[in-house]
Amino acid sequence: MSERIGWRAAGRMWLAAVLAVQTAVAGCQIGAPAKLEPVGEARVDVDHAACIKRGGDYRQIGGAGYFCLETTKDAGKSCSSANQCESACLARSQSCAPLKPLFGCNEILTGSGMAVTQCLE
Repeated sequence: MSERIGWRAAGRMWLAAVLAVQTAVAGCQIGAPAKLEPVGEARVDVDHAACIKRGGDYRQIGGAGYFCLETTKDAGKSCSSANQCESACLARSQSCAPLKPLFGCNEILTGSGMAVTQCLE
């Protein structure tokens, strides 16, 4: 047995369907698609080029992957806390580290001047 609906009810259903479609389409953007960031080897190439452009040395460190080693502008400058250096303030010499990031285990001074061991591998 089929059910009959009145023309007003049918009109409301049709209007609701049209509004639903318009709402769904309104969220779509028309135009050029967004540019996707490179991944995999393409990302490595982009990172490598950016590192070289900044004057860094793109190297593989251990088995962890590639890193951009950059010479700091304040290398060797006297310091008494981390916030005085571009990289780290070395505790033993109380001078700014020559590279960033600073790999391995190093005695450094924190922002408050306290000596701690930092290990970055």
